[in-house]
Amino acid sequence: MTTKVLIAAGGTGGHIYPALAMADEFRRLRPEIQIEFVGTVHGLENKLVPAKGYKVHHLPIGRLNSNVSLLERLTTVLKLPFAFLKSFLLLRREKPAFVLGVGGHASGPLLLTAALTGYRTAIWEPNAMPGMANRILSRFVDECWVVFPDARAFLKTQKALSAGMPVRGEIEAPPAPNAAEKGFRILVFGGSQGARGVNTCVTEMVKADPAWARQFHFVQQTGPADFERVKGLYGDALTKLPVELREYLHDMGQQYANADLVICRSGTGTLSELAACGKAAILIPFPFASDDHQRKNAESLVTRKAAVMILQKDLTPERLRKEIDWLRSDPAQLEEMAKNIRAFHQPRAAENLVKEFLERIHEHAAR
Repeated sequence: MTTKVLIAAGGTGGHIYPALAMADEFRRLRPEIQIEFVGTVHGLENKLVPAKGYKVHHLPIGRLNSNVSLLERLTTVLKLPFAFLKSFLLLRREKPAFVLGVGGHASGPLLLTAALTGYRTAIWEPNAMPGMANRILSRFVDECWVVFPDARAFLKTQKALSAGMPVRGEIEAPPAPNAAEKGFRILVFGGSQGARGVNTCVTEMVKADPAWARQFHFVQQTGPADFERVKGLYGDALTKLPVELREYLHDMGQQYANADLVICRSGTGTLSELAACGKAAILIPFPFASDDHQRKNAESLVTRKAAVMILQKDLTPERLRKEIDWLRSDPAQLEEMAKNIRAFHQPRAAENLVKEFLERIHEHAAR
């Protein structure tokens, strides 16, 4: 009988990329194990996961977070019985040896059903403030793996174990900086979907003083939905400005390697990559993230002098320029931030986690 592992992960790249890193390690270490994903029909998992050769099962579930509309929460509540029923039928059909929750809407019903019906289960919590689903699940799953020590206080379990942040191979072992790239390079991005507020602020800052901007080279990833708007904001001036405008960055490893400073959100996927590459960053938390977890992630780094944070409500072109000028003028500060954020990276985190999971699978099978 084929050993199977189900991974619940979806919604955003911050959930999916670490899950894919772990799936790839399962495949590398134990090729005979079959890895399949569980998500929803709406998430980014439907694009990223099949591209890596993994199957995605779908559950009828939406969001329950307080930052979504009352109608969406009511719709999700009405769907919950169907999500639990489908989870039960999926588990009964697939008979996984291990069920892992990495985040996303499908994680809640699948992991709770699996835990209550006797499957070996674990959750991986990458945020300093765990999401609502993982706070509930922590009472039922066999163990919880956390990246930020701060998360332990919110989980109802005695089995909260330390874990690293799994990252893609091209990020963990990035290429050398491109020798042809000159000047102080600033990488701006807002995750796979972009960040409208960050895009607008950076664009206004650069256009306000082109002479100042020419001290730098900006690589600005807008996200597909915001590309034409930002391009329009720059207008004809774009060809005269030191800005490389991109919808999406398919060469993130190279971009991180080239960058002297990063301006970005503070989702867990982004922070894990910053840590792996040891990059100083100005973090601008997404203000509507569930449980305000992006702000808490950023605060955890700021208290350790591993990053600078600007809240969205305080983000202006003048404030952003001030922070850039300060970091540019103080190479020692940049170096200290890079060193401190790298301390969050545990090399080969995906491999080490998967080895732990394989032990659990073996133990469960031996019962």
